[in-house]
Amino acid sequence: MRTIRILGLLIFCFTGLSAIAQQPTADSPKTINAKPSQASVYVYRYKQFVGSALAPSVFCDETELARMENGRYFTVKLDPGKHTFRSNDKQSGMELDVKAGQEYFLRVEIATGFAKGHGRLILMSPEQGGYELNSSKLKPLDSNKVANASLVSVDEVHPETPAATPKPAVLVETH
Repeated sequence: MRTIRILGLLIFCFTGLSAIAQQPTADSPKTINAKPSQASVYVYRYKQFVGSALAPSVFCDETELARMENGRYFTVKLDPGKHTFRSNDKQSGMELDVKAGQEYFLRVEIATGFAKGHGRLILMSPEQGGYELNSSKLKPLDSNKVANASLVSVDEVHPETPAATPKPAVLVETH
């Protein structure tokens, strides 16, 4: 009987500790409105002197999302499926088949033109895009530059990057 009480107490303590260990901490990465049924597309632009006065538009499925300022970023939550992205350079764009729960990173670059520069989008790997987006030099886009507030979020984000997640320790036995 005493063994059953001790065993019950141990099980109670173990389940309580495992519940505490699974709670998020203040250091946990934050994502905005994370819905596993949607994909997150982060659009960002380096802070650079060249072309700093330009604010090219970014389009998704021919709907203007926002005008991209120098050194800024925004997030778009999309339903899974194929979506086309482009900036104001109509020769350059891409079609992405986005998956639910996945993160995608598009960097806006300024391509020089005869009279003025144009924005071009470049699809970045999650490792590089996540690293660049977490730069202290990038700030959320000003809300007055958003053209479609129902799709675009300018909340501050810290996407999870594969490099940022700790890898489990591997024990190697030596004889």
